[in-house]
Amino acid sequence: MAGSPKKIAEEKDQLHPRNKHRQRYNFPELIAACTELTAYVSLNQYNDLSIDFKNPLAVKVLNKALLKHFYGIEHWDIPEGYLCPPIPGRADYIHYMADLLAGDNEGKVPKGKNIKVLDIGTGANCIYPLIGNYEYSWSFVGSDIDDRAVKSAKNIVAVNGLSKSISIRKQTSTQNIFTGMINTGERFAATMCNPPFHASMKEAMEGNERKRKNLGHTDSKQPILNFGGKNAELWCEGGEERFVQRMIIESAGFAKQCLWFTTLVSKKEHLLPVITSLKKQVQLK
Repeated sequence: MAGSPKKIAEEKDQLHPRNKHRQRYNFPELIAACTELTAYVSLNQYNDLSIDFKNPLAVKVLNKALLKHFYGIEHWDIPEGYLCPPIPGRADYIHYMADLLAGDNEGKVPKGKNIKVLDIGTGANCIYPLIGNYEYSWSFVGSDIDDRAVKSAKNIVAVNGLSKSISIRKQTSTQNIFTGMINTGERFAATMCNPPFHASMKEAMEGNERKRKNLGHTDSKQPILNFGGKNAELWCEGGEERFVQRMIIESAGFAKQCLWFTTLVSKKEHLLPVITSLKKQVQLK
């Protein structure tokens, strides 16, 4: 765990006020929720309990404990090599989107199954639907293009008894994002997406090599992807910028079926091209 305890606390304070993860991890509580975590917890250089965040398995088991302790998810697992996302940041997206929806609801966050959200690229982990359903009782449709990711997400939903609230759909077209996922007459309060970061496999591997070194890996034989990630999760042709621009263009055809289209943008240099695309779509109306 990098940084002093004080610095870590300050970074946690950057999270949304309703985010359950603003405080440092309480490992005794997490171990009580998921005893499997015991094997990965030890004292760090600051004499605090922690895990080795360079260890992919430790990170996955930590996620299992967090989901069980904070969100009531009794059974969660993902296939080897698939993206294992940091849960605090994923929860932040949900809470900020809730604030966005509150702006159209007299300042009150709307709750309940009638609030329907489409998660583009839900992945094998199904994190956004799990958190959003627990926090606000929203219903979700998760979409993905990867067969194994779809199977994994469906299994997580089923074994936790959430099939009435969360459904998973397979996107069969590599060219479409919303088409085929939003049915005729179907309405969504919002869509959300954590798009692929990179424009090629080479770029993805270079990025993850930097992450590996930043996390302190010195042995080239150690796992490169501490958070995992398959091709469709990490990269697509044109990368994040083109993916978001495709969403903007395609979303125009579903403007009457969705109140808000949202996405994460990881690289600030992509914001200007994205804003330019948005302005262009407005001018075309």
